[in-house]
Amino acid sequence: MSENAARGGTATSNEIDLQELVAQSDTGARSPGGSIGLLLSLVALSWSLFQLYYASTLPFLLTDLLGVNVTLNSDTARSVHLAFALFLATMAYPLFRHSSRHVIPWYDWILAFLGVASCLYLVFNKEAISDRAGLPTDMDLIVSTVGMISMLIATYRALGLPLVIVASAFLFYVFFGDQPFIPEVIQWKGASYGKAMWHYWMQTEGVFGIALGVSASMIFLFVLFGAMLDQAGAGNYFIKVAFALLGHLRGGPAKAAVVSSAMTGLISGSSIANTVTTGTFTIPLMKRVGFKPETAGAVEVSSSVNGQIMPPVMGAAAFLMVEYVGVTYLDVVRNAILPATISYIALLYIVHLEALKQGMQGLPKPGPAKTVLQSIIGVLTGFLSLAILAAVLHYGLGWTKDVFGDATFQAVVVIFLAAYAGLLYVASKRPDLELDDPDAPITSLPEFIPTLLTGLYYLLPIIVLVWCLMIERFSPGLSAYWASVGMIVILLTQKPLKAMMRASGDVAGQAREGVSDLIKGLIGGARNMIGIAVATGAAGIIVGTISLTGAHQIMGEFIEFLSGGNLMIMLVLVAIFSLILGMGLPTTANYIVVSSLLAGVVVEIGAMNGLIVPLIAVHLFVFYFGLMADVTPPVGLASFAAAAISRGDPLKTGFTAFFYSLRTVALPFLFIFNTDLLLIDVGPIQAVFVFIVATIAMMLFAAGTQGYFFARNKAWEAVALLLIAFTLFRPGFWLDMVQPPYVSTNPAQVFETASELPADGYLKLVVRGPDFDNPDKELETFVEVPLGASGDGETRLSDAGLTIMEEDGKALLEEPFPGTPYFEKFQSFDFYGDEPVQVVDVQTPANRLPKEVFYIPAILLLLVVVGLQRRRTNVPAF
Repeated sequence: MSENAARGGTATSNEIDLQELVAQSDTGARSPGGSIGLLLSLVALSWSLFQLYYASTLPFLLTDLLGVNVTLNSDTARSVHLAFALFLATMAYPLFRHSSRHVIPWYDWILAFLGVASCLYLVFNKEAISDRAGLPTDMDLIVSTVGMISMLIATYRALGLPLVIVASAFLFYVFFGDQPFIPEVIQWKGASYGKAMWHYWMQTEGVFGIALGVSASMIFLFVLFGAMLDQAGAGNYFIKVAFALLGHLRGGPAKAAVVSSAMTGLISGSSIANTVTTGTFTIPLMKRVGFKPETAGAVEVSSSVNGQIMPPVMGAAAFLMVEYVGVTYLDVVRNAILPATISYIALLYIVHLEALKQGMQGLPKPGPAKTVLQSIIGVLTGFLSLAILAAVLHYGLGWTKDVFGDATFQAVVVIFLAAYAGLLYVASKRPDLELDDPDAPITSLPEFIPTLLTGLYYLLPIIVLVWCLMIERFSPGLSAYWASVGMIVILLTQKPLKAMMRASGDVAGQAREGVSDLIKGLIGGARNMIGIAVATGAAGIIVGTISLTGAHQIMGEFIEFLSGGNLMIMLVLVAIFSLILGMGLPTTANYIVVSSLLAGVVVEIGAMNGLIVPLIAVHLFVFYFGLMADVTPPVGLASFAAAAISRGDPLKTGFTAFFYSLRTVALPFLFIFNTDLLLIDVGPIQAVFVFIVATIAMMLFAAGTQGYFFARNKAWEAVALLLIAFTLFRPGFWLDMVQPPYVSTNPAQVFETASELPADGYLKLVVRGPDFDNPDKELETFVEVPLGASGDGETRLSDAGLTIMEEDGKALLEEPFPGTPYFEKFQSFDFYGDEPVQVVDVQTPANRLPKEVFYIPAILLLLVVVGLQRRRTNVPAF
């Protein structure tokens, strides 16, 4: 609801257009009234209740109580999940642009019924289908065909043509990939109609694969949690707190927009919704303090899209990475948190530089003006408070298990309720936060502490989420479930309890409002999920095609051919392909498509060039570049949404946002070569050091690209700042030029070399041999072998999963056994041809200078630039 509508006024045409844009992209533009509207709401409500039931322990309790199995397996849950999504997509999203927004035509009822029936067919015939083992009946093929068509139509409704075109192209390749008009380099043998439909619809290799499973088990609950948090008023609270904290600084509204978008991005799965939610308030304020319309829109777009890279949700991609990379959810959060945080800090600094260039001032702040020293002390106190809060949460939450033991869960429930009652009492002593009109004059900013205290209880469900994930080590789905239960309690009780604590107002009426808010939150969460659920199903077509045809290997060969084997050119090509494939796709589908096609390419070609890249780094690389499509014209939908608010030029807004997002473009290249940024094998003290250095480096990168540091940059100063930033990010680049990172030894002495290395050391082997698919072609790749405990070299290599034989001065490699770490790694080699597969080089880490020594010349050069620029300006840096 818009601000005017919330106050009982009339929404402007611009607000209506924005509501329409969000509805078309996220929740569905159709809102029929009467009994049909009620039916639509009841189905959405039922979907949320079903997902809560599936995530809870209630099915197991009811099974024990009733003696009848009412639990749901993963396959059934996926089918029901997609059935709800197809029905709501058909009902909520008009098929044609000119279709009525208030009446559902007869053909939509038919399409909705067919989509639901195609999904539920798998539920009611699951035993018969499993018995057929790949031999589909005519009815199976009819249902599969109808289901695929229904899903593609629903995808078109909810997400537009881009994903439909991509999925259709992959379907076309499956059936016609053996035809002469297909270039020979990408041809494959083709598949029969029955085999393909069985693969796509009747099994868990295609539509009902991992992506849809993650949507049903994890993503829905996080989106629902975010929807209920927003319905409770947390979105407005985050914006008000950000403005109270930062609005008085130079370019304060823009800085507040960045912070509020970051906080909203923690719970949002949509760049566009984030842009409109915070931008409706922040963009007009940015314009009022001097920002151009395009600049104001670009700042909002950059910060909103950045919300998709910020844990814990990451546009739902975090949960997919758990399955695709094979790591825990906490690992994904740990790996992703530092680049996302650095990117947001750099955006804040970009806003500050823009404000400096234009001589802007902040908004008036209540109370006496503070000196520079008081401001610095205030900032340090804020950081210290956050650090203390983080320590209290970490050690305090861990302490509960030590004290309460088996009763920890019950104790935490009591602590939650007590903390909620206390914080709600504090909030009740202050007026509730109202939605402000961004076009109304601002005489002063709200005070920070009173504003902060009005909604601290909103943080409790987030603390529950952290506790479940980090202390109890629950699954992400179960953790989100308990956090959602906390939100349900808050939605039901916050208004009536405040009325009781204030001893005023209609408590019964407030209780009814609480129930209404809960129902709206449950319905809103389901409607927010329509596009994501349909996207994961449609993206399953791409994943299914890859598993059926091996298309990712063809893509890898194509990119290898274009890059000529050059690692940097390959990374640039992968970035460009990710950007193109991501155009017009929502975050979830975007990640599925680009990671399925391109993640393996980076790993394989990197290994051929001697760069061993962790898989999580590769997935984050393609994820970052796929997201840039939300910013970049001509498809950047978030840029169009921001331009609609700012009344600026959409294309100029998009290009400005892309320019501001160069820091996000640079980060993936940096953490591919310097995995310290992902906190991989980094201890706590080193992590703090990496964070500080990387933050400084990214701010210098921003200063170099924005043309302003302490004063306007001269050309050589901009180059110097970029060079300094690069050195701080990747000092190992310069060290590699001075001292090689590895020392080569004779392959025939691989056992002796492995014996001499210390415990937990590693070898880097260069393996060469004939290609299994093309015996005339020779393959070469690098592999890093961790050796574990000290001991005999042959034993250490065998324990690592490699069998090597020394013969005639050569180190011959045997085919790794299935299930060992290197079985899939070496599947492309022909171990049974005339030419053996052999280790042609053995490399051990060299004893070198610490790479941080190159920080010294970088800092000296920085001091020179600072000294020269300070002479040219009298404007305070802050």
